[in-house]
Amino acid sequence: MAIYKKTYRPYDGALTPSFTRFLVIPRYAFEEMRKSRFLTIFFIASFIYPLIAALIIYVQHNVSALNLLGVQGANRLISINATFFLNFLGWQSMLALFLAAFTGPGQVSPDLANNALSLYLARPFSRAEYVLGKMWILIVLMSLMTWVPGLLLFLLQAYLEDGWTWMQANSSLAVGLFFGSWVWLLILALLALALSAWVKWKPAAGALMFGVFFVAAGFGVAINGVQRTRWGHLFNISALIGSVWVHLFGADPAVNNGGAFFRMPAGEELPLWCCWTALGVLCLICLYMLTRKIRGAEVVR
Repeated sequence: MAIYKKTYRPYDGALTPSFTRFLVIPRYAFEEMRKSRFLTIFFIASFIYPLIAALIIYVQHNVSALNLLGVQGANRLISINATFFLNFLGWQSMLALFLAAFTGPGQVSPDLANNALSLYLARPFSRAEYVLGKMWILIVLMSLMTWVPGLLLFLLQAYLEDGWTWMQANSSLAVGLFFGSWVWLLILALLALALSAWVKWKPAAGALMFGVFFVAAGFGVAINGVQRTRWGHLFNISALIGSVWVHLFGADPAVNNGGAFFRMPAGEELPLWCCWTALGVLCLICLYMLTRKIRGAEVVR
């Protein structure tokens, strides 16, 4: 624009509040994700298990349905307790891992590959807001798969049981569903973004997501076998999560050792503080990896 025309005017419109500015990133990201047919089908299919669980809860409290099916003793076969919700959370959390491995690697790597971070950070947009905006994409999708349907099942069971009495007596189940899901979601989101920042090839970053969980777990089992110890489970993230879940659900460790796919081997349990410490160290490592890569300028030697 020629300066002599003096037609430039500064922007005088409404400003986005600073505490919601990070939501600009997921708003456009969700529009791109809707174009993926595979992601849409997978996301819809992830609600099959919650629907089956809701059907089990409903049928168990419906005498006419039980008589029609000829399974009057079904209420003694399936109990709606901590084991039921732990298995639900374990199954849905495993699906959340597949979702994070599919969508997570494509969040940061394209910005780094195309040198777009400087365009983000040149605006009133901090590095923390950038990371939070990218994490929000994964957290929203995985929340709709884990704690949101879990709490709906909890409310359905409370409504069909004794209402407020059952809800008050089993409040630890709701606490475990909510906080247990968030522990898992934060670890998945941080790990997915950290790998996306360091591995620019998306298929390789997605494969590393599974390697961190399954290869590391196998490495821990090898350590236990060679050294005849149980401390190798510190490398087994899913087993650590399962131990934390048992504590959050207030379940009996002698009966429950985690949810489906998240069980610590019986008799090899680690102290709870060790599980929390190992998960905290993993999160700090992911944050350090993001700090090294999420910068406005990159120095190339």
